[in-house]
Parts: sequence; structure tokens; C-alpha cells
Amino acid sequence: MQRNIYFFQEAAAPDPFILGGKGANLAIMTQIGLPIPKGFTITTQSCMVYLKDPNFFEQVLSNQVLKAVAALEELTQKNFKQSTDENLLLVSVRSGAPFSMPGMMDTILNLGLNDARVLLLAKKTNLAFAFDCYRRLLQMFADVVYHIPKENFNLLLKKAEDDFQQTCQQFSLQQHQVVIEQFKAIYQKQGLQFPQDPVDQLFAAIKAVFQSWNNQRAKVYRQLHKISDTLGSAVNVQEMVFGNSGLTSATGVVFTRNPATGEKGLFGEYLLNAQGEDVVAGIRTPENIHHLQTQLPKAYQELLHYTQLLEKHYRDMQDIEFTIEEGKLYLLQTRNGKRTAKAQIQICYDLVQEQMIDKKEALRRIKVDDLEQLLHPTFEANALNKTQAFAKGLPASPGAASGIITFTAKEAQQLASLGHKVILLREETSPEDIEGMIASQAIVTSHGGMTSHAAVVARGMGMCCVTGCEALHIDEQTKTVQCGDLILKQGDIISVDGTTGLIYQGELPCTMVNHDQILSQILLWADEIATVKVRANAETPQDIQNALDFNATGIGLARTEHMFFNKNRILTMRKLILADNFDERNKALAKLQHYQEADFKQMYQLVQDKPMIIRLLDPPLHEFLPNTAHELEELAQDLAVDIAYLKQKIAKLQEKNPMLGHRGCRLAISHPEIYQMQVRAIFNSVITLRKSGINIVPEIMIPLIAEANELSYIRQQIEATIHKIFAENHIQPFEYQIGTMLELPRACLKADTLTPYADFFSFGTNDLTQMTYGFSRDDIAKFIHFYHEKAILTFDPFQKLDCDGVGKLMQIAIQHIRSIAKQKTIGVCGEVGGDPDSIFFLQQIGVDYVSCSPYRIPCARLAAAKARLN
Repeated sequence: MQRNIYFFQEAAAPDPFILGGKGANLAIMTQIGLPIPKGFTITTQSCMVYLKDPNFFEQVLSNQVLKAVAALEELTQKNFKQSTDENLLLVSVRSGAPFSMPGMMDTILNLGLNDARVLLLAKKTNLAFAFDCYRRLLQMFADVVYHIPKENFNLLLKKAEDDFQQTCQQFSLQQHQVVIEQFKAIYQKQGLQFPQDPVDQLFAAIKAVFQSWNNQRAKVYRQLHKISDTLGSAVNVQEMVFGNSGLTSATGVVFTRNPATGEKGLFGEYLLNAQGEDVVAGIRTPENIHHLQTQLPKAYQELLHYTQLLEKHYRDMQDIEFTIEEGKLYLLQTRNGKRTAKAQIQICYDLVQEQMIDKKEALRRIKVDDLEQLLHPTFEANALNKTQAFAKGLPASPGAASGIITFTAKEAQQLASLGHKVILLREETSPEDIEGMIASQAIVTSHGGMTSHAAVVARGMGMCCVTGCEALHIDEQTKTVQCGDLILKQGDIISVDGTTGLIYQGELPCTMVNHDQILSQILLWADEIATVKVRANAETPQDIQNALDFNATGIGLARTEHMFFNKNRILTMRKLILADNFDERNKALAKLQHYQEADFKQMYQLVQDKPMIIRLLDPPLHEFLPNTAHELEELAQDLAVDIAYLKQKIAKLQEKNPMLGHRGCRLAISHPEIYQMQVRAIFNSVITLRKSGINIVPEIMIPLIAEANELSYIRQQIEATIHKIFAENHIQPFEYQIGTMLELPRACLKADTLTPYADFFSFGTNDLTQMTYGFSRDDIAKFIHFYHEKAILTFDPFQKLDCDGVGKLMQIAIQHIRSIAKQKTIGVCGEVGGDPDSIFFLQQIGVDYVSCSPYRIPCARLAAAKARLN
């Protein structure tokens, strides 16, 4: 029979998938002897059963909860149900998913108070404390159980303080009771009642926390972080301890390392005389954790000891919630802390140096997304030197972003959907803002600290964020923000620097961050483990240099057609295509060969002895021809021909379906002189450089092969040209390779027939996907969103490999090739070469390398190592 409830001290091997992350950690902390308030966990399975069948609660779970409450009363020697015993047991009811989802689901504190029990609590403590707890319960219960906005209660309390002309800490008993009745009246306006029976409160709270698994913000968060909807949330019922019981009490959040930078040492905040929600919500600006050493030194030293113990136990940076009740420290929760990408890299590196984890574990922990976040833009130094920040807050999450300011999550979503870049400005964010936060480029809050909701969520998403910018006076009603004499309104542009906390007027230009030495070292660890190597798609000197700077093992695809598109070269290319006679064609070919030789020489000088695959001309010839009236006129003048005649010639070259037409290897069949010219340019540049001592092995790739006879014929033509070049230069033949792209389904299915004529293979997954699906990669954007909305496709097959279809063709091809020639190199040079999920599949089917754009290389290197480890 399935067990639904575990006390913290009971779970022999705490499983987060049963107890939730919070419940499992509370069990571990209890078992290793840390000061944890007592309590029990209702399992995640119970949540999922209840969500499918709400009768489960009354029929099964309610009696089990009552027995657990009775056992908790016995453990604590306190009373939960009766209103006559001053030794009250109050509890918190908190969610706890298997994976951390900070702020996405619900919590209720101080549960068990009612009109009678609050007086008992006041008698034992004091009026201000007791009624503070009761007001909080009424407000949180209304929010979580009945979805009554918390702001209703905040406004009412503020009005009462104004009416009574004193703070709530100074209220008399009668004044406290007046406010409580007014709080209850908010319920009554909705036709609801606040239950006075603690058991009724507890049952309603448990159900509400279960139901919060399916609230909108939790769904959005799970989708963003790829967390399954089928896991459910546990519920933790825990004895309350009170950080709001005086000036020797406090509550706070502390990290064992800085979550923004990864620096070792306590990092966090606390508030004296407060409850945990005050810190997270950002309602009061908290104190730096190190000030606690002065205010409550004994509790600080205990906290320091326990945090170090927890980090060693979990072998990772911990995010710990704590409460100090009248000088006594309690730990309420620990979890692996959310952190920025920069911090994750630093922490994993340091943990290896401290021998807490090994290199493999470090690579397992670092997500590919972390590297993408680390390569966030920063503002250009010159631009920063010329401008002055108008405000400064806390640098909660690094990065740089510019956009128009907006004041609500809904507006942020709407404006972003119209293509605007937006900056979300709030006094503080709440979990309900999650969709607007995702839509924004950056988040700025006027309240809250480095552990506020905005800070934690932004760091998890890798989004630029500045919190606690108290110089900003945000007015959501008028949609304005004031900072000193400066007033900005919705639609004005600001720039936000999440690394420094500075905010600027207007839009500042950005630049990409270069990765540092620690990241370089971690990527070298990745290279040691990975078997799939990472090359680059690059042909310009700048792209090749970027690729080499990112430690590409070579160039997997140099597209020669990209070399013809500047103004001078395109004219020569057009002259070649439109030539009327042999002489004109030869003149154009000679000029193009000159250009190509210079290009290839420069490329090889950069690459040196690393492999570089040069793909011969691939696109249909009409792509090089003019398509505007102005360009036609210019070309007619250059060629000294009548424009009508020119139009007629161009019309003959147009194709009805150019992606399936006269392109790729078909050009070599009809116009062999083009490939011959390119081969001459390649080998002439190689011969020159080999004389200077650079040992280059040229690799030439023939595109769009479908038939073995095509490949055999073109290879013969290319080799005849190569041997002629050797003879003309009076040199001994040297090693070269001629390979082909596998980008047609037939080529994959018949790869065994191609293998004798190819020295290497490279999958062109862009065209292979296009030909397999029958989707045009240029037009898919017009309809792919409909496929996503209707769940027909959950991804774009041009960005992530279709493993079941395209991947199956690739697998068949590799099996054919390896059955004949085990040692021939097989690579991938399509867009999916930089996608982590695709790399995992490519590792499985035996690909030797992937090739991607230069800025995707660090992520691909890490992904290749993770694929091997998995």
C-alpha cells in the first residue's frame, strides 16, 4: 500500500521524487542532527492522486493527516486543536516540488491561529507579535486558498494605521481586533468565511498547495525549465518558529557562496523581528548577513558552522532559509542554490580544486544553457564612458539590456509580442509576474534585495536584473517613474547593467563577453572527455579567427559561394554566368580564380595544419543574378548589352523550384569549368603555403550528391585537374581528400554505394531536413507556430534534429559507411551541429565531429562532453 505521510526523522533514504526537494532535504538535515523545527511531509504521489480524484482527500488522506498532527503534538509537546492551552502548536504549510521552483507555488504561515488562540498567544508573548501573526495568516490564507489579492489587506492595514495615527505595533487590543474584523470582512464580501477550526484551516491549506501545482505561474516555470507536469508537489507541515518575536529574533536567507559571482563565503540577508515572506517579497530592505555577527553573534557562529556542514554534505553551494527565535537558531530549508552562469562556472571549478567533486561531476553539473548565459552581452566601454547612470541598485543578475520601460507583466507580454524589447519596472515582482518577466529583456525593482523574488528568478533564467533601486519612485497608475528630477514614462528607453546595478537613459550599444580563463579550463576538461569533436562553419577571416579563439578543432564547412557576394566579385560572377562565348567565360573564371586563391591562402594561413573542408559551389546560379531594376540597369551598362536582352537571358536561368533544381554537384555536370577553377584555386594556394612549411592536407567537399555515378564522375574530373596541377608545378603529389555531403534521403539510403568514391562524409542536416519533411527552411516560419500551438510538432526541426525521421536516415547511412570503411570521418555541418540535444543523439549514432557557427562552439564542446558522460 502506498504510504502518503513521512515524518522528517523517518525517511531512511529520502527521495525528492516522493518527498519533494524540500521534504527530502528536511529529512536529511534532521537525520544529521541540525536544528530543524519538527514536522512531516505529504508525498508528491498524494498530490497527483488528489488532482485526479479530489475525493481521495476526504476518503483517505484526511484521517492520516489527523494522526500525523496528533503525533506532531506529542513530539513538540504543544497543542494544535484546542483553544485553552497556552502552549500552542502553530504550523507552516509549504509546497515542495522534486525540483526547486522558488516562489512558483504556495505557502501559508502561522496556521492554527483563530480569534481565541491569538489571545492565548498574546498572553504568552505580546499583543503586537500575536496579532501580527494572525493578520499574516488571514492574508496568506485568503491569497492561497481563495485567491483574494494580498494588496487588499495591505491597503486596509495602512488605512487603519492612518486612522489610529500609530503603527500596528502600538495598537491596543481593541484596535487589533477591529483590524482583524476588517480583514475578515474582505472574506465576507466574497461570500467566504475564514475557518476558526485549525483542522479546517489545515485541510484547506493542504488542498490549496496541491492545487498550486497547476497554477499558471508554476506551469510557465516548468515549461521554461523543462520540468515534467507529472511530478506533483509534496506538502510540508512544520512547527512554526518565529523570527518576528522581538529584537533577538530574525529571519533570513543565506547562500554558502555568492550566487552572482560564485565567490566562496556567506552571502545573504536577514531582517530582525520579521517572518520569511518579508525577506523574499522585498517589502523591507534587509541587512547584509555579516551584520548578524554584531547583532546576534552566537546565532551567527552557529549559522556559519551549519552552512559549512551542509555544503560539505551536499557538495554544492547551498541556499538556506533560517529563523532565529529569541536567540535560538533554526534551519527551515536547504537546497542547491540558484545561481548565475558565471557563478556556476566558478563554483564548479572551485569545488574541483577543493576536491569536493571531480572534473566529470563538474561537467555534469554545468548546463549548456549556463554557457549561453555566460556569453551575455555587456555595454561597450566607449559608450559607458560617454554617459552617466541616473540610478543604481543591487546587481542581482548580470548582463546588459536596453528596451522600453513598462510597469506590469501583462503590458510586458503584450509589447514583447509586438516585437518590442521591454524592461519591466516594478516596486517588487511576485510569482504572478513570471510570464511578463520571461517576455522582458531585463527586470528592475525599487525594493528587495539580492535574494528577492526578482533576483532569484532572473538568475535562474540568466536574465539581466537590478533590485533594491530605492531612488526609483514607481507609479503604476500614472505609468511613470521618478528619480530625483528625472521623470520617465512608459515607452521611454533605458539601459540596464545587471553586473554593476547601474541604469542609464536611452539605448547603449552592446558587445559580447569573452570567456575567461576558468571557463577555458573547464572547456579543456570537456575536450579531454568528448569523443565528438567540434569544428566551425566559417569562411571569412574574422569568423575563422573567432572559431580558433573558441578552440575549434578545425573548419567543418567553408562555403565558397559566400566569397562571391561583395560588389566587385558579384559582377565577375554575373559575367561568368551570362557569358556568350568561351573567351568571356574564361576571363571571368581567371578573375574569380585569382580572388579565390587569395581567399584560400588567407584561410589556410589562419587554420594552419587543422582540417578545413572547403565545399565547392552549391547554390543555383540565379541566386547571383540581380533582382531589382537598379541592379539590372547597372549590370546592363557593365556588360554593354541591351537591358531587354539581359532580362531575357536572366529569365531563362530562373527555376521553378531552385532548391531542387540546377545546383550543387549538378553544376559540375553541366559546367565542369566552375569546379575546376575552384580546385585550381585551392591547390595553388596550398602549394604556395606548403613551400613555406605549412603541412596542409586539402579537403574538398562535393555538395548535393544523390547517385554514386555523379560522385564517381565528378571525383574523376577533380582528380584529373589535381594531377594536372601537380605536373604543371613539377611537384610530387601530396595527400588530399575528396568527400561529399549527405543531404538527400537517397544519399543516406544508398551511402554504401557512395563510400568507395568519398574519403569523408558530412551530413548537411539543413537540406536533409528540408528534403525529408518537404518543409522549406526559408518559409517554415510562416506556419511552424501553428504546428506548435496544436502540438503537432514541439520543436523546429531545423534547429533541433528530428531523431525519429532525419536521424533515422543518418543512422542508416552511418551503418552503411562503417560496414565498408570503419575509419572514414563522418561529420555534421547543419544548424543542429550546435544544439545540445542533437549532439547527444549524434554521439549515440557514431558521428566523429559537429560543425557549428563560431559563437556556438563553447556550448557544443560542453554538450559533446556531457553526451559522452551520459
